[in-house]
Amino acid sequence: MFESLSTRLQDVFKSLRGEGRLTEASVDAALREIRLALLEADVNFRVVKAFVERVRAKAVGEAVLRSLTPAQQVVRIVRDEMLALFGDAPGGLTGTARVPRVVLMLGLQGSGKTTTSAKLARWLQKQGRHPLLVSTDVRRPAAIQQLSVLAEQVGARVHDPAGEMDPVARAAGALAAAKTLGFDTLIVDTAGRLHIDDDLMAELVAIRTAVNPDDLLYVADAMTGQDAVKSAGEFHHRMGVSGVVLTKMDGDARGGAALSVVGVVGVPIAFVGVGERVQDLEAFQADRLVSRMLGMGDVLSLIERAEEAIDDESRAKLEQTRLDDFTLEDFRDQLRTIRKMGPLEQVLGMIPGMGALKQLNEQRAQVDEKQVGRVEAIINSMTIAERRNHALINGSRRKRIAKGSGTSVEDVNRVLKQFVEMRKMLKTMGGMAGGGLKGQRRMMGMLKGR
Repeated sequence: MFESLSTRLQDVFKSLRGEGRLTEASVDAALREIRLALLEADVNFRVVKAFVERVRAKAVGEAVLRSLTPAQQVVRIVRDEMLALFGDAPGGLTGTARVPRVVLMLGLQGSGKTTTSAKLARWLQKQGRHPLLVSTDVRRPAAIQQLSVLAEQVGARVHDPAGEMDPVARAAGALAAAKTLGFDTLIVDTAGRLHIDDDLMAELVAIRTAVNPDDLLYVADAMTGQDAVKSAGEFHHRMGVSGVVLTKMDGDARGGAALSVVGVVGVPIAFVGVGERVQDLEAFQADRLVSRMLGMGDVLSLIERAEEAIDDESRAKLEQTRLDDFTLEDFRDQLRTIRKMGPLEQVLGMIPGMGALKQLNEQRAQVDEKQVGRVEAIINSMTIAERRNHALINGSRRKRIAKGSGTSVEDVNRVLKQFVEMRKMLKTMGGMAGGGLKGQRRMMGMLKGR
């Protein structure tokens, strides 16, 4: 998501940097491109109009036009105004609440409420909370079972009274159980419904009355664009939504819903779903998203993912590894760690200066997920001695490794050559931790098979 918008915006900034001095005409030309980029990204046209007007009012000021770095000033203004689109409300569940805290999940059918409920339970567990889940979706086949399966994956408990198929009674019973058993949070997963279905909306109002929720989270599929914003507004009008969860933010949607929802609905984005795994739910942080969109990377999120992916044993081993001892075995372990951090395209976009590589499709520079498996298969086909001392690998051994990994000798040669180059580069840069951008580029180059 946002790849097309990010590319367009970065092209505009590049053209501005090429100007010796900025004039009102050059600013207006850049703003026309920004307006088109936002509209093509499916951002609400009223939001776009107000955004462009605010940027222009600040960008054509005398202080900017006479600045020694006018293009950088314009980039800063665009960044600040994009942050303003998201408001100043922090992501996640904010504010104080009673115990147990009750979170009511709302949304259309198929928006991802059940999956998001389990993801939210895991997110709460990481915050030191003890959540209980309950499904009130008694209409969709296997909906209750689906929540139980997902909750089991995250190690959360589900309230599922045998034979009870009344949604309101299930919710009220779960609240009583949470109080009795000492759970500090109750997540109520509801059935998908349209805001124009009065009977189902009346049922939702009854559930809200029964549990008196602290948070009403509207789960919206970001792939549906402005329809997601419109339906969120209708639910907010009838139910009083406190926050929005945008799912499928890792998809190829244009991203207009994320940029429009706060301005149009007046409700902050609480969480974003960035993948299919149960850990792929993040508290929304506007500054990090905007930095990624403008090609500035997101080092903080990258560090957080790395800390979650690397266990204590692996971290200790990595710290003890000297550059002279860095082997193919160590590289394979690091490769596995990177895979745990999520899709490689996401990881690449978080590294400052690396996002531009994703735009070079015509030069075949996109990250190939299959290449990761090929590199690992090649290393796994080596003997322990070969992994620890790559100098042992002669011609006959390369043929054996290629046959064992289902690849070609050329593939094996490429991995070995790039590994040797990366090892030399790490020594030159003064350590694995100090490898910097060159080290990141080399790692990504191996994953692209170049």
